[in-house]
Amino acid sequence: MTASQHTIAGTVLTMPVKIRKANQHMAMFSVDADAAQQMIDYSGLRVCRYLPGRAIVVLMLMHYIDGDLGEYHEFGTSVMVNPPGSNASGPRALQSAGAFIHHLPVDQAFTLEAGTTIWGYPKVMGEFTVSEGRRFSFDLSIDGQPVIGMEFRRGLPFRLTPRRQSQRTYSHRDGITRETAFEHTLDGVRTRFGGVSVRLGDHPYSKELAALGLPKRALMSSSVDHVQMSFGDAQEIS
Repeated sequence: MTASQHTIAGTVLTMPVKIRKANQHMAMFSVDADAAQQMIDYSGLRVCRYLPGRAIVVLMLMHYIDGDLGEYHEFGTSVMVNPPGSNASGPRALQSAGAFIHHLPVDQAFTLEAGTTIWGYPKVMGEFTVSEGRRFSFDLSIDGQPVIGMEFRRGLPFRLTPRRQSQRTYSHRDGITRETAFEHTLDGVRTRFGGVSVRLGDHPYSKELAALGLPKRALMSSSVDHVQMSFGDAQEIS
């Protein structure tokens, strides 16, 4: 079977798109499920209610260093959702849940075009200020308007043998909800309970996060020194 291709800004990308090196900082929060559902209702998907009335929201900064889309920073707000047609609930439901991508600012034009065109991700242009001192921190603004700042305390090493894992994300653009399967390998993982402070700005994205009850204590936070990923084509699901 011939691999699919996409031409972005004059560059031909052959699927799957590969990320050879990236690093990651992530925080996971328990939020009101009804508030999270209201935020993503437009997608037609249902949040995963892992506890009665509770859902999981993940805030993540990625620094893609070497990959088919070039070097760039990306901030994501994702909500854990059930697969289409599923009403699963409870802690075990998270095992089959996927991540619906609600916010996805980036700082490079090529990945913005690729992300919106190929996968329907909600990429917009943002500006990042990153500090890698004793504590890792970053600030994101869009059109000069502060969105969010996060500061991470260093976690404890999480010993695991790096192995490739399969996951999926969901996106919604131009009235179409899409599912994208991807694989990743994580190496150099550190994690801890809590471990992150959040500052919200006055951008509309910030107000959406505030409506979820942020800033608040994270369930857990983590960092990953070396991430490898590969993304296939998006599949329309509605």
